[in-house]
Amino acid sequence: MKETNKIAAVGSVAFDTIETPNGSKQSLLGGSATYFGIASSYYTQTSLIGVVGTDFTNNEWDVFKKHNINTDSIEIVKGKTFSWGGRYSDNYSTRDTLFTELGVFENFKPNITQNIKNPILYLGNIQPELQFDVIKQIERPHLIAADSMNLWIDLFPKDVWKLITKVDILFLNDEEAIQLTGNNNINEIAEKFLTMGPNIIIIKLGSKGALLATKNSKTHISVVPDTTVIDPTGAGDSFAGGTLGYIARHGLKEMINAVKHGTTIASYTVSNFGINNLSNIEQKDFNQKLSLIKVTDS
Repeated sequence: MKETNKIAAVGSVAFDTIETPNGSKQSLLGGSATYFGIASSYYTQTSLIGVVGTDFTNNEWDVFKKHNINTDSIEIVKGKTFSWGGRYSDNYSTRDTLFTELGVFENFKPNITQNIKNPILYLGNIQPELQFDVIKQIERPHLIAADSMNLWIDLFPKDVWKLITKVDILFLNDEEAIQLTGNNNINEIAEKFLTMGPNIIIIKLGSKGALLATKNSKTHISVVPDTTVIDPTGAGDSFAGGTLGYIARHGLKEMINAVKHGTTIASYTVSNFGINNLSNIEQKDFNQKLSLIKVTDS
């Protein structure tokens, strides 16, 4: 039997305050590393790289313990954990940032204390400079996957282009991909990215699903139909966690199944506030949702 790869992921660990048409919540455990790590933990051992403040309590650490997530490389620094507030519009089409308090994340320098060899490495959507720093510290990654975000594309577009040349799998949403390239054609964007180094491009299309592009094929994978959206925060990182978790267990030959798994995991994230549903997935229900996803050539 093939040995399952371990995963190492760098990103934010945060407290989120969320306002939606379906209600509001304060100080929810969130951040890109949190969502990714919980999602990938259903498939393989995951190590998180990040920083938290002294206000991070046992309640939060217990979530990571529940999912057998290795937190040796999450540094505890005197001060406050990164916190973020967002408000979603009535139809969830837009999200406004209400506040960003970086806290200890402002001076975050990844410091990988454990010996992580040959992992699948996920670079969450933190500053590109920090993503490069992590690449240097990890010994011979099995493969590298990365995400980015509008802010870094605005501030450091050259660094985002450089990042693309260093990864095997690129995750971006459609808005980010269009912003970076200036092209509105998603298929053409994927083709351009494929000439730059990555073997696999995954463009997230929100409620329309995702485009999986390789040098040989382009495939559209739908969302799980009839999913009630309550809080989309963390959906992209959960999607990446499920996708890479599946790859860790089954390899790259089943990429369509990997994206289907990522899509199914993300459906749990959006259907409740924070990590509430993501942290409590049952296999039978998961399999039922997975079976509803439609796959078509793009």
